[in-house]
Amino acid sequence: QVQLVESGGGLVQAGGSLRLSCAASGSIFSISAMGWARQAPGKQRELVATITSGGSTNYADSVKGRFTISRDNAKNMVYLQMNSLKPEDTAVYYCNAHLVNRGTYYYGDYWGQGTQVTVSS
Repeated sequence: QVQLVESGGGLVQAGGSLRLSCAASGSIFSISAMGWARQAPGKQRELVATITSGGSTNYADSVKGRFTISRDNAKNMVYLQMNSLKPEDTAVYYCNAHLVNRGTYYYGDYWGQGTQVTVSS
């Protein structure tokens, strides 16, 4: 079993900041890429940011310059620092990990349950 648990969501005013955290645990052999995606009501889930085990990052155009993804490989954690938040950033944010399961030794994509981020205008 692999679990991804997000924390740090909440309600913030436009222009404010939040920091999301995600802890991966369970039957993990190794983790390659980790990332964050979000889904707003009535919209498709979109990838917001990704980071490789070596620290290479990618961001959606909508968050470049405002969001920063980072990770702690030793702790199997990934973070998303969100600054200058806008009402359109309101969504459920999901943590993702592309990893090798210790039980099967197969790569797979795993998702957390999500954490709500609400930005008021």
